[in-house]
Amino acid sequence: MHKIQAITETILGVNKTIKGCGLHHVSMKVKDLEKSRRFYMELGLTERYSWGKGEKRTLLLDMGDGNYFEISQGDAGQKPSEGMFRHIALRVDNCDAALKTARMAGAEVTVESRDVKLSGEPPIDIRIAFFKGPDGELIELFQNEET
Repeated sequence: MHKIQAITETILGVNKTIKGCGLHHVSMKVKDLEKSRRFYMELGLTERYSWGKGEKRTLLLDMGDGNYFEISQGDAGQKPSEGMFRHIALRVDNCDAALKTARMAGAEVTVESRDVKLSGEPPIDIRIAFFKGPDGELIELFQNEET
């Protein structure tokens, strides 16, 4: 069994430094949330979860492979200065340990690990942290067993 596990980990590219690491979601602000929701659902994504209202509304769309695309209502009249994408989120088993690893690698931590309750139906508890990569890209650590 040990040899099979090693082969599987090699094929799947298991991260041995940050346990459970993988892409959780990519986040983007959009000009028309409903139009974008319909478009991505036509491409086969499904709405897995939503929270917030009006200008604060956000949808978590399931890509079908365990990864998500998060879209949030942006200001329809405002042109983003740095593109539409807001951050990438990495799925982790332990947010605190992963943030410690990022910090030791020289990352600038912008949000310390914290618990958040997403206010959708049903509400779900997550643990998140944010840091900047070498070129200033924003990376979120996302710990949650439900999504």
